[in-house]
Amino acid sequence: MFAPRPATTWQLRTRSLTLGARTLIMAVVNITPDSFSDGGAFLDPHAAIDHALQCLRDGADILDLGAESTRPGSRAGGEAPAVSAEEEQSRLLPVLEGVLKAQPHAVVSVDTYKAATARAALAAGAEIINDVSAFTWDADLPRVCAEHRCGVVLSHTRGRPEEWRTQPKLPGSELIHLVRDGLAASLDLATRAGIPPQSVLLDPGYGFGKRFGENFSLLSRQNELLSLGRPLLAGLSRKSFLGHALAPLHNNTPAPLDARETASLAALVAALLNGASIVRVHSVRPAREAALVADALLTPTP
Repeated sequence: MFAPRPATTWQLRTRSLTLGARTLIMAVVNITPDSFSDGGAFLDPHAAIDHALQCLRDGADILDLGAESTRPGSRAGGEAPAVSAEEEQSRLLPVLEGVLKAQPHAVVSVDTYKAATARAALAAGAEIINDVSAFTWDADLPRVCAEHRCGVVLSHTRGRPEEWRTQPKLPGSELIHLVRDGLAASLDLATRAGIPPQSVLLDPGYGFGKRFGENFSLLSRQNELLSLGRPLLAGLSRKSFLGHALAPLHNNTPAPLDARETASLAALVAALLNGASIVRVHSVRPAREAALVADALLTPTP
């Protein structure tokens, strides 16, 4: 039996999105030199804008712009992050402004944990703040989001990126409780800051402090997170644990990034059948096609 995803409305800064009737696709646009999947490909603002607009043409519902890598091992979220707020904004804002100039009605999310960057991005027209730390790395971010009444994605993370590869292993039963409790605490932070529940989505945070096989345990029980009362967003595209699952096809070594697309689609469908309303992806058109199949299973027509 598939997990029914909630039919609801996600309230953003100036508009709302209907969730549940069909899958929404969030396209990743990395404006960084070092992201794990496509670092450097779109660091030039013109290349990033062109890529973002192509994602919209391919069927993306939301663009997620990120200007600091939070790949495993990176120095993000600490007192001295590798990318300052000023540098992050210098990469991000020209792309955000260029996209909205070309497509004024585009729904743009910004992947940041920094309050200063969130404030600048929302002032420039972003509708959503996607915080990988779920309000745990910058105490001012909940207040900024509340003031702008924007949409928020809270992603569970276990430690900081430089700690992710050394986290102790957990059985699936402990992991799902850890993720649920962490997201519940972040939801409480949002509520106490004055962010309305209808503005918040939750992300299990695949790969963010979860060891390789743990991600599959989490995915198989993802629907249990719906008990928190908010819709789910799943970001599984090209993650390392998928590469490890494909090792038998690659001389028992993890599959490289360019060999993880089919596995990404398989994980995407699993996430949708386990309650996700939105998926965050790198390749939009294949994801849209896979989501249509999952949607047909979730809402069959006679």
